[in-house]
Amino acid sequence: ARKTTNIRNLCILAHVDHGKTTLADSLVASNGIISSRLAGKLRYLDSREDEQIRGITMKSSAISLHFPLGMNEYLINLIDSPGHVDFSSEVSTAVRLCDGAIVIVDAVEGVCPQTQVVLRQAWLENIRPVLVINKIDRLIVELKLTPQEAYIHLKKILEQVNAVTGTLFTSKVMEERAEKESEKQGPYENSGGEQIYDWSAGLEDTDDSHLYFSPDQGNVVFASAIDGWGFSIHQFAQIYSQKMGIRVEVLLKTLWGDFYLNAKAKKIMKGAQSKGKKPLFVQLVTTYIFSFIPAKVEKMVASLGVKVAARDLRHSDPKVLLSAVCSQWLPVSQAVLTMVCEKLPSPLDVASERVEKLMSVGARRFDSLPERTQELKKAFLECSNEDAAPVIVFVSKMFAVDSKALPQNKQRPLTQEEIAQRRELARQRHAERLAANQVSENPESAHTGGIAETMEVLKSEPDKEESKEHFVAFARVYSGVVRRGTKVFVLGPKYDPAQALKMLPEGCSSADALPSVPHMSCCTLDSLYLLMGRELEELEEVPSGNVLGIGGMEEWILKSATISTSPACPPFTPLNFEATPIVRVAIEPKHPSEMPRLVKGMKLLNQADPCAEVLIQETGEHVLVTAGEVHLQRCLDDLRERFAQIEISASKPIIPFRETVIRRPKVDMVNEELGKQQKVAVIHQSKEEQYKYPEGVQVDSSGLVTLTTPNKMATIGVRAMPLPEEVTQLLEANGSLIRTMEQFSLSMKEGKALEINQRTLESIQDFKGKLESHLQGRKWRDAVNRIWSFGPRRCGPNLLLNNLESYQRPSVWQCLEGERVPGTALRDFDNSIISGFQLATLSGPMCEEPLMGVCLSVERWDMKLPSLGSHQDSMDGEEKVSDGDSKQKAAQEPWGAAEAYGSHNKRWPDVSVDCYGPFSGQLIAAMKEACRHAFQHQPQRLMAAMYTCEIMATAEVLGRVYGVLSKREGRILQEEMKEGTDMFIIKAVLPVAESFGFADEIRKRTSGLASPQLVFSHWEVVSSDPFWVPTTEEEYLHFGEKADSSNQALKYMNGVRKRKGLYVEEKIVEHAEKQRTLGKNK
Repeated sequence: ARKTTNIRNLCILAHVDHGKTTLADSLVASNGIISSRLAGKLRYLDSREDEQIRGITMKSSAISLHFPLGMNEYLINLIDSPGHVDFSSEVSTAVRLCDGAIVIVDAVEGVCPQTQVVLRQAWLENIRPVLVINKIDRLIVELKLTPQEAYIHLKKILEQVNAVTGTLFTSKVMEERAEKESEKQGPYENSGGEQIYDWSAGLEDTDDSHLYFSPDQGNVVFASAIDGWGFSIHQFAQIYSQKMGIRVEVLLKTLWGDFYLNAKAKKIMKGAQSKGKKPLFVQLVTTYIFSFIPAKVEKMVASLGVKVAARDLRHSDPKVLLSAVCSQWLPVSQAVLTMVCEKLPSPLDVASERVEKLMSVGARRFDSLPERTQELKKAFLECSNEDAAPVIVFVSKMFAVDSKALPQNKQRPLTQEEIAQRRELARQRHAERLAANQVSENPESAHTGGIAETMEVLKSEPDKEESKEHFVAFARVYSGVVRRGTKVFVLGPKYDPAQALKMLPEGCSSADALPSVPHMSCCTLDSLYLLMGRELEELEEVPSGNVLGIGGMEEWILKSATISTSPACPPFTPLNFEATPIVRVAIEPKHPSEMPRLVKGMKLLNQADPCAEVLIQETGEHVLVTAGEVHLQRCLDDLRERFAQIEISASKPIIPFRETVIRRPKVDMVNEELGKQQKVAVIHQSKEEQYKYPEGVQVDSSGLVTLTTPNKMATIGVRAMPLPEEVTQLLEANGSLIRTMEQFSLSMKEGKALEINQRTLESIQDFKGKLESHLQGRKWRDAVNRIWSFGPRRCGPNLLLNNLESYQRPSVWQCLEGERVPGTALRDFDNSIISGFQLATLSGPMCEEPLMGVCLSVERWDMKLPSLGSHQDSMDGEEKVSDGDSKQKAAQEPWGAAEAYGSHNKRWPDVSVDCYGPFSGQLIAAMKEACRHAFQHQPQRLMAAMYTCEIMATAEVLGRVYGVLSKREGRILQEEMKEGTDMFIIKAVLPVAESFGFADEIRKRTSGLASPQLVFSHWEVVSSDPFWVPTTEEEYLHFGEKADSSNQALKYMNGVRKRKGLYVEEKIVEHAEKQRTLGKNK
């Protein structure tokens, strides 16, 4: 086993095209795995064909390198990650397995949107970053900066990166401080009784010097990865300390910063800027490197002791010479790997807070975990390789490998004897063939044909077996030694150690026969692999702290899991993905008979891609949900070529919308105040009004919709109101809390009490407080306590309010009240009302999409039940029982409630016909209809999903970028010029519906000078009314009789209706001409 102190696990993070894979090439070349001439051109870690074609990385891949430094041999496990925003889930899987990260920034472009994202991901996982400023040569060759300007430019880039880290740090300090304050219950009280918070105090006390990147701390390298050279200040400090006789420590502190060299006094002095002198960095470093371009290079080359080919010296392109000299004098791999070994932590130095963060799942605090689980923290921190230490492994993703690539299926090199045997055979065959040729032509051809056929048969058989995909788990050992054949527990993400320890016998191991525990399974580790980029090497055992691949786990692990020999181990916190999957397509095979293969292929794809989701919709379509266009393309290619291996056809992207209502607008479409102008089409409109509502539905002027069930037994009155925007966002963000509250209420109904830990209760209390603060004013009085249910799916962004005077039902906030308030029983059919509401919010009346930000308040609910004679009491008792049973059924299947009630008819045949069976179903339907009509009575709008879009472009193509954006309904939020460059950064929002082909179009229109980054951000109301028709004189004048200017919302709505096969009101023939027939009598 290796020394754990000499292991470094690190990943390379950066914005797309800043040079991650190129830098990885140089590091791989330093180990002799690829030739150093090819480094940067080969892109060794991009092993997929489409990665090579597109020139971007699409999956994270690992490779292990050796690096001798001083007396020590270091083992470096390097993971290269993608930079494209669609694949940021791959970055999360890589970051989790590492202790450190190399963040790369382009010297010309500076900090880009994705750079900020990866810095945040590294911060959230508590891993230490080091910085490489790449493409330094572009400053010389492209921007043609002087050494002084280059220094200023680099300084600015460092400031930008540090600003990002700084904001992350301050927000963390503020949070911790706020928590401490709330624990002490003590904002300082002064005599006036006002509360004073002193926020800055926390920031001044905490030390943040280790966080920032600065060359004098040794955590910054300046490099040009494509040319293979790079340096840190250390190297120059050592060169100059020998030459000038100044101590290395002094040079290290002064080479970067406001210091200059006083040549007369031979002293280093401060204040270069104020005295107008060149800083040391300019004097000794940039000037030196920038001067490789003039003709007097030969002398310098000789003094450096570097061999340069004569043809490079004579080359006209200055870049060739620069690369030839520097790649030998300052190899980038040396600089980067030295920095990594010195600055990044080994697996032993893992911070204890990171361990606690990993081990505390969901809302659980580390302190609330069982004793045995807390003991495992020691194993984590020791990271020991002894046999007694528990094995803890985390699998961050599964990746598919072609079975030919597995080491056991590789072709071995032949031994000398085998080669000799084959040579003999070949000679014999050749001799036979010659002899046969001389005898006659015809029989020979038949004979060899036979041989060829048998050869074909033999060849085709193994191929069938080999086409099977194998999955390898991408994992890291956190403690103990993993050996082949070890039996282990596989813990799913929802596994709860506290529950399992109660069920399992004390001191049991994974080899025993154990009772089944939810989310836990046992398996044997069959094969362990060393990940070497495109290759896999078999291993017998892997000591702790290493990254490895585990074969044969596809049956036990879906996407990620924790593997341990101790059942007390908690599952690790789930990975935090930055990108939300939003682009959906429906997939079907070209030939329907191949459906089973497609289903199998989609299962494999779901396992192999951390971010893709595969669902079967209610309509029976197979839907693939991906993070963006490039990601979608990759998933479809994988399905076609690897997983399903059949022809598939994908639909156009299915774009999600939401439906909502808004306050009545004060002005009409031409900005005239409503109610003042003359209505032209009043008659035509009032006719429409009459036909709008079916019979049995009454609507009063205030918008209250009253509806009676078909059997005239119940009347429901519902009103729809828009929720304030902050409330909608709050409800959306707290879906999981609302789900917890729902579970609690359900278990209370069944008479069980569900344990909820303190942390969750605090967050629910906080959530309730925020809701109350946002729902203020007369019409929302006491609304929070009157919430009946959330919807759709009982945790969505819509509310059902109980505005009935006569009905006090248990509150949804029961979990906060502790003891149940007596006397608040559920009224019969309470559940039918909720089910009706859930159905109504799941598919709205406009185009059957979910509602969002709507509050439906029930203001009337009258029931006229027929008298049931002598059976009344027994029925009542019986019915309460069924109410509980039906609750769960109704949660999954709205008509379950009807069946539960229906079962009583069989028991009491003499009860009047209108019993509970059909009635609850009618009530559900009535409630759903009432909600839909109430919704339609308010001004309805569609909500579209929006992307935030960041584009970097030069000044000359700005106009074209704006053209493309405005054509696609985009909205510019801000544009700013990047200091020191001619680049503009444009921030805009763009509807997801308009985003397909957007990136390609921008690249085409700007000849590749601008590239956008799209990230899903929020839902936004589409301002136009889909049902709008001109009614006033001004509108007629402005929009014309037909008003046929395109209505964006109507276009979206009809698109969705067409896709779902709903009725669309449109003219089939737009411009009819007289149809000519071919008859003679025209």
